Amino acid sequence: MRWPLLRVAVAERSMEPTLHPGDWLLVRRTRRIHPGQVVVAWHPSRPTLLLVKRAQRLEPGGWWLESDSPNGAAVDSRTFGPVSPAAIQGRVLLRYRRAHRE
Repeated sequence: MRWPLLRVAVAERSMEPTLHPGDWLLVRRTRRIHPGQVVVAWHPSRPTLLLVKRAQRLEPGGWWLESDSPNGAAVDSRTFGPVSPAAIQGRVLLRYRRAHRE
């Protein structure tokens, strides 16, 4: 049995202003998502790279995932197309920052 929750660290700036590098996400493992939700998915051509993106719409080829960053330089479905529903690992439940320890 797989644990139903994942903990994921945000490493890049593609989801700013919503998420920032250093944020941590609690993700519920599910493939039942809706447009507008922030999801975690495997990159279609780099299967060891997890992406954090916003689900925009479900298309015949899969989910269209986009970054929130307005700079347009982020890698998302505008670069690689729709993502297979099987690649979706879950949806973000909450964001938090780890406590800094001195």
